[in-house]
Amino acid sequence: MSSNVPTQNVMQETFNWEVPVETVPIPSEGKVYPQNSALYGKHMLEIKAMTAQEEDILASRALIQQGTVITHLIQSCLIDKSVNVRDMLLGDRNALMISVRITGYGSSYSAESTCPDCDERSVQDYNLTELEIKRLSINPCRPGENLFSFTLPVTKKKIEFKFLTGADEEERSLVMERKKKMMPHMKVEGAVTAKLEQLVVSVDGVTERNKVNSFVRNMPARDSRSLRTHIQKSEPGIDMSVWMKCPHCSESSQVSLPIGGNFFWPDE
Repeated sequence: MSSNVPTQNVMQETFNWEVPVETVPIPSEGKVYPQNSALYGKHMLEIKAMTAQEEDILASRALIQQGTVITHLIQSCLIDKSVNVRDMLLGDRNALMISVRITGYGSSYSAESTCPDCDERSVQDYNLTELEIKRLSINPCRPGENLFSFTLPVTKKKIEFKFLTGADEEERSLVMERKKKMMPHMKVEGAVTAKLEQLVVSVDGVTERNKVNSFVRNMPARDSRSLRTHIQKSEPGIDMSVWMKCPHCSESSQVSLPIGGNFFWPDE
């Protein structure tokens, strides 16, 4: 006798209700993923709406401590389970993250923002559906590879760089946490160079990690800024620029959308 319990869609068959499914545009259009990846050439991905099960993920202390709670949340909502969220570019993940939040708690989001003009803070209301998609605007060095080139203006060196993935970001967070634990009373510096070291893959064909990192730390400031600006402008994802109206000085300013602790736990 089989011990398998017959499966059924209880929500549909018993309660006549289906968990909604949304289609989310992928900013990279799948151009940076290898051909054997489930993400190769993907322009869209389907997600199911957040349910109480996803709230359990958000409340998991273990996942929060590991810094993987958002990864598990997105993975849970993806319809195509062959997609590994850790392999996704951060920009593609952000597109899914914003959409998952909208399915769970709606598009209205209140957060505290700092006015660039008077430096005062105030609570602002934002509409997440108004955030625009930044599609990949440059071609990879080779199809299906997360690798791009840029020639530095001062040294004229050819840089090959990549965009960070979820796995890269998790590794970066762990490294920063280790540094903080090792030096609890010291401010961890070098955020600019540390991120560039992760992004830069080669310099004029040199891929040896120590040599590449040495170049990144010692390149002219103009080269460093030009490279960072190029990467920022080219990186696919969600344009997080929003407008705020300051109640203190009445100025309207463009700021970066603040993602706070209440992003997935909005006030009732």
